[in-house]
Amino acid sequence: MKYRNASDILPDDLLHEIQKYVQGQAIYIPSGSARKKWGSSGSRVFYEQRNAEIRFRFFHGTSIDELAGQYSLSPETIRKIIYK
Repeated sequence: MKYRNASDILPDDLLHEIQKYVQGQAIYIPSGSARKKWGSSGSRVFYEQRNAEIRFRFFHGTSIDELAGQYSLSPETIRKIIYK
């Protein structure tokens, strides 16, 4: 991202108002668009399916250590998923 000088973009009165709060520091101004909710990209569905599969496999005889190795998760994380 390229930095731009605020005096080249903002009107003088707005620039002076911002300078009351921030002087000589870089600030980030987010876009005005609405923020997406967590999991809207499909990640929530992915993790729900993965966790359901972990529970199924555990209750059908796969050990916690085996599941941890297969899913590259710690045994503690597997326990949290199973007992949730």
